[in-house]
Amino acid sequence: MNLSAIDLRHLRYFVAVVEQGSFRAAALKLHISQPPLTRQIQQLEGAAQATLLIRKPRGAELTEAGRVFYREARNILMLMDRAITHTHLTASGQVGRVDVGIFGSAVFGAIPRITRAFQNRYPRAEVALYTMGRVELLQALRERRLTVGFNRFFQREPDLTWERVQTERINVALDRTHPLASERVLSLAKIASAPLVLYPRAPRPSYIDHVLTLFRRRNLVPKQVLEVDDVPTAVALVASGIGLSLVPDSARSLQLPNVLYVPLDKKDHAVVDLCVIHRTDDDSALLGRFLEVVRELAPNQPLARAGAHQASHQSQRRTGEKEEKSDDPS
Repeated sequence: MNLSAIDLRHLRYFVAVVEQGSFRAAALKLHISQPPLTRQIQQLEGAAQATLLIRKPRGAELTEAGRVFYREARNILMLMDRAITHTHLTASGQVGRVDVGIFGSAVFGAIPRITRAFQNRYPRAEVALYTMGRVELLQALRERRLTVGFNRFFQREPDLTWERVQTERINVALDRTHPLASERVLSLAKIASAPLVLYPRAPRPSYIDHVLTLFRRRNLVPKQVLEVDDVPTAVALVASGIGLSLVPDSARSLQLPNVLYVPLDKKDHAVVDLCVIHRTDDDSALLGRFLEVVRELAPNQPLARAGAHQASHQSQRRTGEKEEKSDDPS
């Protein structure tokens, strides 16, 4: 058996004759004349050292050996087509796995929208999310355990590329019965004397250190700080009347009863960035596709307009008033 004499063209021609039922119909489908098709089948039979087809007045009939060969030929052609398709999709960044490092409160912001949009656009690609601290995330990127990561704070690294994709304003989360709840805008100076619930307790440095730095820049020292693990815990304690918290815009989606979100004064420059990080030497098409979606869905935003926050604050106040009225037995 001379396998080197068989190529994919022989297999495709043979399968076409079988599936079309005759040499004439197969030749029409393949856009060739019958003599070249006949020669290709004869070459195939010679290489296989077996008769595969018997020509009859009304078509062609498979021999027993032909039935076996037809089954295997179809499998080979399907595997080849699949290999070509998968290779093309991989080269164009449409298949593969993106391992994404995130931080705890990231689930309230743009990252869920990004991953959902990426998977909708490239359904053959897989996205895996891993929650980890800043130091662990950077190490995982360097060790190629992560494809890309998200973190709050920009940091220059020789082997990593950081891109600021979103800027969020920091808000004060407070109980709507708090004396400051009627304010449309608050300042760091005004809340420094109130008990503060800040997060995360660990790892450090992190968002909590960023918040404390904002106070120091204004020559302020918070009177009392309670450290907790994450933003849901902080907002839950605020809802219970245990102090105030400072949270980014994305955390406003935590709509707990009795909690209002009031923006900080622009003069305090209280903002926090969301950055996407990847290895500088990673030129994979899949990473490129993912970054395209990041830039589309989380473009770098300017500070939110105070008026928009004021309108939202008024809406929160009205909602709270409605709840109070509904609870009134009169």
